[in-house]
Amino acid sequence: MPCSACLRSPRACPRAPRLWDLYLPAADPLRRFCAMMNPDTIKKQPLHQFVQRPLFPLPATLCNTVRHMFIQTQDTPNPNSLKFIPGKPVLETRTMDFPTPAAAFRSPLARQLFRIEGVKSVFFGPDFITVTKESEELDWNLLKPDIYATIMDFFASGLPLVTEETSSGEAGSEEDDEVVAMIKELLDTRIRPTVQEDGGDVIYKGFEDGIVQLKLQGSCTSCPSSIITLKNGIQNMLQFYIPEVEGVEQVMDDESDEKEANST
Repeated sequence: MPCSACLRSPRACPRAPRLWDLYLPAADPLRRFCAMMNPDTIKKQPLHQFVQRPLFPLPATLCNTVRHMFIQTQDTPNPNSLKFIPGKPVLETRTMDFPTPAAAFRSPLARQLFRIEGVKSVFFGPDFITVTKESEELDWNLLKPDIYATIMDFFASGLPLVTEETSSGEAGSEEDDEVVAMIKELLDTRIRPTVQEDGGDVIYKGFEDGIVQLKLQGSCTSCPSSIITLKNGIQNMLQFYIPEVEGVEQVMDDESDEKEANST
């Protein structure tokens, strides 16, 4: 039913339908653009709202990808190592180190990361991925986009993170004596979680003549303060709880580790 204003002056009635409104439904982006150009619409909306109003909606797949895969980064004590947190479990309860591209044959994701120019080593933690670059001259802002894309594409593919069951940790066994069992328990409960927060890990390698042999992984491998962490941090804690421990030393597994130690 027409209102009294419509009967007096149809053009002045605010409720009267206009040809513009009937012809331009908002569902069509092109027509919605024309509707946005309507002088009445421009006058009623502030300029900043008009400019920020999206013309074409983003694809649903892109929105879902961004919503479900938000990768955070965290600095480590090593300026050449950066911790990437995908918001999803990586190895959950264990860690895995890939110091060289040759060691990455066990993981498709590690192989993809090594293909990025400037990546020196890769380390997987329970819920993070540590990437170490070759030198301080390389800018992280140049490496991050490729690393982000590689991690997101891999998790979207649904492929397994590793192709075989391997563990870098050293679990306790029935053959361990009481001292060795205490060392491993202290490493797993007090020391390794703290080191993993910095994007690295500490692996037990042996105990002989009062000396605990440990291997540093991840960001700790080439960190300038790794020796200080090893001696002042780990050694002091082990000696405090276990009097049989006389010292701690770092061990190397291959030639690449020896070269790394000699360069620091």
